[in-house]
Amino acid sequence: MRFLPHTKADRTAMLESIGVSSVDDLYTHVPASCKLNSLIDLPLAQSEMETERALVTIANQNHAAHEGPFFLGAGSYYHHVPSSVDHIIQRSEFLTAYTPYQPEVSQGTLMVIFEFQSMVAALTGMDIANASMYDGSTALAEAALMAKRVTKRDNISIHGQLHPQYRETLDTYMQHFEGFTTTEMPDEKTACLIVQTPDFHGNIHELSKLRKACDESGALLIICFTEVVSLGLLPAPIEADIVVGEGQSLGNPMQAGGPYVGLFACKEKYVRQMPRRLCGQTTDEEGRRSFVLTLNTREQHIRREKATSNICTNQGLCATAFTIHLSLLGEEGIKHLAALNHEKACQLADALSTIDGISILNETFFNEFVIQLPVDSHHVVSKLAKQGIVAGLALKNNQLLVTATEMTSDIDIQTFTRKLNEIIHDII
Repeated sequence: MRFLPHTKADRTAMLESIGVSSVDDLYTHVPASCKLNSLIDLPLAQSEMETERALVTIANQNHAAHEGPFFLGAGSYYHHVPSSVDHIIQRSEFLTAYTPYQPEVSQGTLMVIFEFQSMVAALTGMDIANASMYDGSTALAEAALMAKRVTKRDNISIHGQLHPQYRETLDTYMQHFEGFTTTEMPDEKTACLIVQTPDFHGNIHELSKLRKACDESGALLIICFTEVVSLGLLPAPIEADIVVGEGQSLGNPMQAGGPYVGLFACKEKYVRQMPRRLCGQTTDEEGRRSFVLTLNTREQHIRREKATSNICTNQGLCATAFTIHLSLLGEEGIKHLAALNHEKACQLADALSTIDGISILNETFFNEFVIQLPVDSHHVVSKLAKQGIVAGLALKNNQLLVTATEMTSDIDIQTFTRKLNEIIHDII
């Protein structure tokens, strides 16, 4: 156990100064179901060899995406990451997880951030982008807070199927604001209208009507996405005031849920209310191209109550991987990658449509869509998992959310279709 210098009297004095009677009082907002009431069910002591053997045994229970047909997406996507990405991000001038503060010794990292911002702005069609966020869900929550600051309004409208984890993050951020409510469409009390496209069920939304609704109500339009590759094929969401999303698909493997990289872009007139930091391009005393941190509106630089965000870092290394991957693809490469994804999804939809009792519920989709099964989707996913097939995400009402990417082979689709057909008919 490490040495703790504070005495019992010291701890009592600190607790009294903040108005609580015990350390446990600091965790009253944490749900009881999330708290441990006893020790974790682990051995109290093991040798190094025993520990390694135990952890390998646990790890072997995992089923990695490359180990068989894989059709799970729902916010985390299986894409090919070139080996050159990992090689380049380990170079000393790039290898950091943080935004640097000393430009004279951090030009490599600052240059990458500047290029990252430029690429995100180009992808989203926005004027300006920041130096990245934690992930897509926190980027959305920060965008909602920004809209509240800009409009001086409390309510938020959500149109269509927003990713449930993004909705949970949004609710967590907003739960302590008085008068906060959500509606389907904006009115004169609405700070922003949020729409995810493609949405959680894969549907692509038409944005011009939503833009009109925001113009009439005075609300900001926030466009959200979970699959950044879709921007290589779909029109840039230029109707938006703020665009946020997840950049994991480029340069970052799924890696058990994180770390990922949040993207955040907006119109230039809102830049002073945009959270986090901006890296800018300038020249040094000798006239050479150089980079500096231009805008810092977070709590480490200004008074906490004046800050636009209290998140204390960005996903610098993940943003670097994103930037390198996208620079390797280039404009034509991202378009080609997006087209491959859509083609594979169409191929998958055509194959699944041949199974009796299955229907495709989407009228539009990019690389993800929902199918209606004649049997319990959770049972189907469990049965297929035992055969080495990750079928997708089981939804309610016997629905299944499936995804195809450039990593989906013809054999994967054939195997999935055949096994799914067998299971359905065995159950029926």
